[in-house]
Amino acid sequence: MRIGIDLGGTKTEAVVIDDASRILARRRVPTPRNDYAATLQTICALVAALEAEVGARGLPVGAGTPGARSPATGRMKNCNSTWLNDRPLLEDLEARLGPRVRIANDADCLALSEATDGAGAGARCMFAAILGTGVGGGIAIEGRLLSGPNAIAGEWGHNPLPWPRVEWGEVPGPLGWDGRHGAIEVWCSGGGIAADHQRVTGELLRSEQIAERAAAGDAAAQATLARWEDRLARAFASVINLLDPDVIVVGGGLSRLGRLYENVPRLWGEWVFSDRIDTRLVPALHGDASGVRGAAWLWPSERPGRAGPG
Repeated sequence: MRIGIDLGGTKTEAVVIDDASRILARRRVPTPRNDYAATLQTICALVAALEAEVGARGLPVGAGTPGARSPATGRMKNCNSTWLNDRPLLEDLEARLGPRVRIANDADCLALSEATDGAGAGARCMFAAILGTGVGGGIAIEGRLLSGPNAIAGEWGHNPLPWPRVEWGEVPGPLGWDGRHGAIEVWCSGGGIAADHQRVTGELLRSEQIAERAAAGDAAAQATLARWEDRLARAFASVINLLDPDVIVVGGGLSRLGRLYENVPRLWGEWVFSDRIDTRLVPALHGDASGVRGAAWLWPSERPGRAGPG
């Protein structure tokens, strides 16, 4: 058994998983925003509660986090949960739980989960995209995570939106939390959809409300989602041109918008540098549970054929 933790911006989820991928116990609590000490306490309390529930102690713990641990300093960087930035998260967790903790970017955890036994299982090259509060990405090659010397492999959300449309106001684009204008994240995240809708219509709605209105036939909401799909098509086309993946797996809250799996591949051919495109675009097989499952798989199974971190 092993514990997986998904440290999100609004909620923190933890599970106990076994070698057969069965979730034996699960807990979900609000994330204490803007409070680093409380975040550490929340993680430790979840570990203790899950171990008590399954009757085991000292289980390996994997945690998926926004951002990544810097190889240079050992401190967190690039977290949209900004209270984690420049903090020694791994060391602080090890001080409380012992040397049984591994951490990885949440998009890498999505990639690992889906490459292990999800929608990317068996793919030679898989790109996993998180579309939610933020926009992240992870890469798995032959079932193993691709990691780089800067701990940023797959971080496409902070690249500029490619082939910007001046007529849609995409230049220079909105300012993101990272201090840069016009990144993929500020256009393609849930907040990006809401902000784009407000700029065009003057109406402030959450992305979920926009999706509901679009499904009910609201023309303005449908136009907002059409612009979002066009931007996603351009963003994914740049990934295909660089990686040529067999499959792109989408997780995060926006992955539930089923229309994107038909509309985005229909659009991306204009920008993909190929005469035909065989890359598949599919939702994460394990849905909302994929990130927390991938965090657990940061401790690889001893069973033959099980994937693990690269």
